[in-house]
Amino acid sequence: MTEILLVEDAHDLARVIRRELEAEGYRVLWAADGAEGLQMFRSYQPDLVILDWMLPKLDGLAVLREIRSDSPVPVLMLTARTEEADRVIGLEVGADDYLTKPFGMRELIARVRALLRRLKRVEDILRQDRSYHASALTYGPIRLDPEAHRASLEDDDLALTRTEFDLLQLLLRNPGRAFSRPYLLETVWDQAYVPGDRSVDNAMMRLRKKLGDWADAIETVWGVGYRLRREP
Repeated sequence: MTEILLVEDAHDLARVIRRELEAEGYRVLWAADGAEGLQMFRSYQPDLVILDWMLPKLDGLAVLREIRSDSPVPVLMLTARTEEADRVIGLEVGADDYLTKPFGMRELIARVRALLRRLKRVEDILRQDRSYHASALTYGPIRLDPEAHRASLEDDDLALTRTEFDLLQLLLRNPGRAFSRPYLLETVWDQAYVPGDRSVDNAMMRLRKKLGDWADAIETVWGVGYRLRREP
């Protein structure tokens, strides 16, 4: 059963939201303040968080920052603030969607469903990208054989680490596709991205160095991450 954490200090509103979501088949956990909400999030690791902006003990933005420090879980923020600047702040901190009070329950449920559908699509893509493929891959003089766990350039073995091998394999399977740093970290390292983490950049730098004259085949997509040039 999909588990949703609701962090809302208005008891009457929380009661209605919880009732409507449970009627849709979701399991709903409820916290009445930010500190309790953060504690429950860490204990239960829910599939989605509905988070009020104005909360006692710890406000919604502070809770969101803590959540985003180690989790990509979808977060829907509830707020009475109508200023565009306020919404932008929340989105920049890491909110996935916004609902301004007052709102209808049908709209809330529709937004919850949309966020969960998006999450499922991302999980499906991750599952596919992490899945094992036996067929060999070639790109110009670069050859990668997953079965033998061997990568070569001009028939000379590339001494790649496991991480470098997995990165190269993902790029070779998806020429022209841009991968963000958070996505690469989650797919290859199997961990959530923390702003400022240089693991992906450092690994790409080492991989490019080992590719020698073919280093430029891996392109930096400024503000996003990396991609393999579509054509060798």
